[in-house]
Amino acid sequence: MLNFKHDIPTKLYFGKGQLEHLTEELSRFGTKVLLAYGGGSIKRTGLYDKIRVMLDKGNFTVFELDGIEPNPRIESVQRGVEICRANDVEVILAIGGGSTIDCSKAVAVGTFYEGDLWEMVTNSKPGRKALPLVDVLTIAATGSEFDGGGVISNLTLNDKMGASFTYPAVSFCDPELTFTVPAYQTAAGSADIMSHIFEGYFSKTSDSDLSDGIAETILKSVIKNLPIALATPDDYTARANLMANSSVACSGIPEYGKQSTAWPCHAMEHQLSAYYDITHGVGLAILTPRWMRHILVKDSTVALPRFVRFARNVWGLEGDDEMALAKAGIDRLEQFFGEVGIPMTLTELNIDRAHFDEMAAKANKGNRLASAFVPLNEEDVKAILEACL
Repeated sequence: MLNFKHDIPTKLYFGKGQLEHLTEELSRFGTKVLLAYGGGSIKRTGLYDKIRVMLDKGNFTVFELDGIEPNPRIESVQRGVEICRANDVEVILAIGGGSTIDCSKAVAVGTFYEGDLWEMVTNSKPGRKALPLVDVLTIAATGSEFDGGGVISNLTLNDKMGASFTYPAVSFCDPELTFTVPAYQTAAGSADIMSHIFEGYFSKTSDSDLSDGIAETILKSVIKNLPIALATPDDYTARANLMANSSVACSGIPEYGKQSTAWPCHAMEHQLSAYYDITHGVGLAILTPRWMRHILVKDSTVALPRFVRFARNVWGLEGDDEMALAKAGIDRLEQFFGEVGIPMTLTELNIDRAHFDEMAAKANKGNRLASAFVPLNEEDVKAILEACL
């Protein structure tokens, strides 16, 4: 088990009715608020009106950044920065999922950044000056409510970059706000949760009992609760567990004491989103079983013991033939993603191999995937992408 250092400065309000604390928390930072949100679902559900009433009663001055994209774009960051600078905004209130929160984190830092905002994204530096950020989460997926990172797209350059921006000061996580999330997005968000676990779970460090225990518990919880949430969207227990899983999965906690892995599936999926603007969790679900099979064959000495553990501890599979057991665990994961309604090939998303060479080069920029659980090169990435067609 390796040394580690961790700091999560976010205050988290979890559970039904916690929005009653929203205005008191916002008022700690000021009265000029940038209200950031996406494509309008919060208006259809009535959440927008509810929060506007709260803000009006609290005598806040509100400026709006709307239309934030599912893969938030640098143009939305630029719009938000312009609004904040022109109106001396004191605090950002993000309502939505990871995309809205990610964009808001970039705006929070960008308000004080001197220079090109895309350069700010590509030159990730934690601890930069930022506006305080409060968020109201509406989907269980990215974990952006409980970490300092964000992912921003530049479709002009076909780039999608993850960066360290700022932690939310306060996050509100009420599972009831996720009751109206469509089935497709619920499933895709859950695949994202699971991928955040996989990226740290498949590590060369095998003696961090706490991390592995937390990781396996979250995976089993998603496997249990996602079908319930799809069948009964207003099942509070299922939605609450998925929301809690989301916050912890990407918080760094499931990676305590483990060797870093370069997050290869995210590196590859960011290229799919950058070129084709697809749903992040769907891309991860398609990639993950193919990546697993590829690394199991490439280096079974390293990979086999971990996949055997995955099959036994997560799926409850048994058997003496370890290779067969490992493959069965991967097959079961792929089957699960299909059962919850996620398309399982790139072909279904109208993606072909036209950009595979460029995507592989970008995914492995700076030879970053050499530090993965099983090291990957550009030929490996292309082979994995080919297997996804």
